[in-house]
Amino acid sequence: MTNKVLNVGVVGCGHLGSIHCRLLKAISENDRKVNFVGIFDSNEDTAEKISSENHVKKFDSYANLLEQINTVIIVTPTSNHFDSARDALKKEINLFIEKPVTQDLNEAETLLKMSRESNAKIQIGHVERFNLALTSLQKYELKPRFIEVHRLSQFNPRGTDVSVIHDLMIHDIDVILNLVKSPVKKVDANGVSVISDNIDIANARISFQNGCVANLTSSRISLKKMRKMRIFQPNAYISIDFLNNKTEVFRLEDSGIIDSGAKVIPISQDKKLVYEEPIKPNDVYNHNPIKLELLSFFESILEDKPVKVTLDEGKQAIEVSDSIIKMISNQK
Repeated sequence: MTNKVLNVGVVGCGHLGSIHCRLLKAISENDRKVNFVGIFDSNEDTAEKISSENHVKKFDSYANLLEQINTVIIVTPTSNHFDSARDALKKEINLFIEKPVTQDLNEAETLLKMSRESNAKIQIGHVERFNLALTSLQKYELKPRFIEVHRLSQFNPRGTDVSVIHDLMIHDIDVILNLVKSPVKKVDANGVSVISDNIDIANARISFQNGCVANLTSSRISLKKMRKMRIFQPNAYISIDFLNNKTEVFRLEDSGIIDSGAKVIPISQDKKLVYEEPIKPNDVYNHNPIKLELLSFFESILEDKPVKVTLDEGKQAIEVSDSIIKMISNQK
């Protein structure tokens, strides 16, 4: 651990930005190496409210905030991500950028080129990577052959500045790319604008070069919330519930190596289907994925470790997302 102190600022203090501010305030109060310097939001009323709630300085411009910090958390609307990140990178300020990293692939590629000439650490806010329902699977060898995803949300005007692909589906695109670890071979997609001017519901089928296929459905006009991913692979079926922090694992094992406490469904004399639910209630109670991603980012800077979600991975998620959006747009 170095003696470096992180002087951190937040730009963009809307709904998600306010959550980052609250968590950052708590982190800074418990860690002397993290100093919450201040915030900037173009909306004066929003800035005043967040400043008062967190007892933190409100800056009158983003440029002035950058002069006082070495680390920035970017939670502005997606259309402003590129400009905010570019200005910070020019000063070699460490960047945490909420997803999606930029509004299009060209901007992401430009940031990636700039990052190669900078010593700044850059992490992208794909928060599901830190969800206990997913991280609890680290002890398993995952070799997905088919993945089925449903991410449904009730309508909220707050996210309609981008399509449902950039708003919701991109979470699962990032997770799937990280799990499959194979180049994309083909993308098929369909979608429609129902309430907003952007795509509100979409389905995509992503085929990978290793043979895996992922089928994703995302909607922001559902009557109920759902964030489920089902993974099928040889000898195992895994259900991940991101919303309720719950993971269920069904695996086929030889009868002689099954733990005595496991729930077992007989298949044959030699093979049994073993059911596991690896998450404990106490783990869920103390688990906050946004807090964990911030702590991981700060640790990567202080201990000079690789970040958990790289800018290149953020760019790859944008590349697949843009392919889906382009295909849907061409169908109109």
